[in-house]
Amino acid sequence: MTESQSFTFKAETKQLLNILIHSLYQDREVFLRELLSNASDALNRLRFEMLTNAEVLDPRAELCIRLSADKENHRLVIEDTGLGMTREEIIEHLGTIAQSGARKFIEAAKNQQSDFSQVIGQFGVGFYSVFMVAESVRVSSRSFKQEAEPVSWFATGEDHFEVGAAEMSTRGTRIEIQLKEDAWEFADEYRLKAIIRKHSDYIGFPIYLGEEPQPVNKQASLWRTSRQSVTEEQYQDFYRTLTLDFESPLLHLHTQTDAPVQLYALLYIPGKGERGVFSLRKEDGLKLYSRNILIDEYNKALLPEHFRFVQGVVDSEDLPLNVSRETVQSSGLMPKLRKVLAGQVMKELESLAKNEAEKYATFWQEFGGYLKQGIAANPSETEGLKPLLRFKTNLRPESWTGLDDYLGRIPDGQKVIYYIVGDAPASVLRSPHLEYFHAQGTEVLLLTDPLDAFMLMGLRSYKDYPLENVAQADLPPASSPDSSPESSRLADEDFTTLVTQFKEVLGERVSGVRASQRLSQSVARLVDPEGAPNPEMQRVYKYLGEEFEAPKKILELNPGHVMLKDLITLEPGSDLQHLIIEQIYESALLVEGLHPDPSSMVERVQQIMAAALENRASRPGSS
Repeated sequence: MTESQSFTFKAETKQLLNILIHSLYQDREVFLRELLSNASDALNRLRFEMLTNAEVLDPRAELCIRLSADKENHRLVIEDTGLGMTREEIIEHLGTIAQSGARKFIEAAKNQQSDFSQVIGQFGVGFYSVFMVAESVRVSSRSFKQEAEPVSWFATGEDHFEVGAAEMSTRGTRIEIQLKEDAWEFADEYRLKAIIRKHSDYIGFPIYLGEEPQPVNKQASLWRTSRQSVTEEQYQDFYRTLTLDFESPLLHLHTQTDAPVQLYALLYIPGKGERGVFSLRKEDGLKLYSRNILIDEYNKALLPEHFRFVQGVVDSEDLPLNVSRETVQSSGLMPKLRKVLAGQVMKELESLAKNEAEKYATFWQEFGGYLKQGIAANPSETEGLKPLLRFKTNLRPESWTGLDDYLGRIPDGQKVIYYIVGDAPASVLRSPHLEYFHAQGTEVLLLTDPLDAFMLMGLRSYKDYPLENVAQADLPPASSPDSSPESSRLADEDFTTLVTQFKEVLGERVSGVRASQRLSQSVARLVDPEGAPNPEMQRVYKYLGEEFEAPKKILELNPGHVMLKDLITLEPGSDLQHLIIEQIYESALLVEGLHPDPSSMVERVQQIMAAALENRASRPGSS
């Protein structure tokens, strides 16, 4: 039996442990994840060894992990039946932290620029996270090599460790942890079970806890199971377990690829955009695993932000990790994972839109805003989202229309996609800007969501068809039965007089008053002067609360409207004429969604009504 031997850590060791304990881990519970991960690695390596070597110690022993907690004495024991270690290996694996390379690691940790994944194996970092919770740790191990003697390693996290003989008759590794006073919670089986299910539920070996005869963990991860072997009920059950959302998801995506990157993924699009009160998922992001070990509960880098509503898990054996396993190392692999996953989500949505229009309409109502945000924020990267957009139109206000549907219906000669921006579908349909298009039977997209104004910053065209706001469109005069014939229009002299009267009443509130070439039903409309920011940009400034002075509008009047014909007969400068001019202007503001205080019009409207009633009462024959 070999006598115990003491090894002194280098001066850097305490500094290194301080970094590991206080800087690289956010939650102390991850020490258990690290130890279970190490045990899983040892079991995997033994399983590989046994493929070619029949001369291993205890060949019939179950490949498993066992935890036992002594709540009274504040102790935790973790055992595995894996590869085990010899004396030389235990010094190498658990003692290398004392080697001169520690200084290099400390410098790397300070500048945060080095690839920590390259030094994990040199430092046994995952194992040393145990000192976040341990007063002392004893590791006993017996190698799979039949001639090897069991060995013991003991440390308190101070300046030395001891290596000596151990009493151990079976193959594998046993870790005995004496817990710090502020870590006694980790001797509670209920707490341990919760940690295992959170971080290590899908380790591919059974994890037994205490005297329980059944493993605590699920072992077989659904995302690593063949799609043909998974039932719809299993997909639904997993979604409920993942999210605690008992409403069925709209769809699920189960993908397994080896090229261009190796990954397993099981993703869901929820049935509702808003998380329920009891949802387990409190943030955006996917659960990220490496070899069935949870690395990140909410990873936001695996999908573009406009797909952040997607729930699910991603697992990759190729994933390079940083020293704590809590953050994925910056590398060329993450962009590849992101590209593959985003492409799969896009493909699934395209299929849904093409084959299940009603279901896609439900998706659009819940999550369409995310796609609009994507186009607004990254137009160069979101070209593929444009076919997924849906709109109401003036000709089809009750159903959703895609841009391809719109282009499939436009008449020969139309070279643009027309749209109008407003506050609500019902009000925008009554906009005077649409009169021309109603009369001509021209379809116009109705953009009434506040996000639409932002989306238009990135949606300038589609398939070589530019988008054009109807309020600014340069169009020929209307030719329809509703158009006012020249004989019904105000005489030029009368109209000029009326324009002068409008200018006198409205003053600096408008930049001009002129005749409209497009109105047939409405008395007036407001348009922007040449060179002004487009209407949607003005709305963006408004929504953002930016300091922005909206340009003064031009008031266009319909020379054929009966109201103007009657208005010219009133006494110039009379109170009633003044009230009506004010009301025509403010009604136009209201239609545009620009009126600062609509209730202020009430008194004026009542005065006009009173004048109308008085006029009727004064007519001959009235009673």
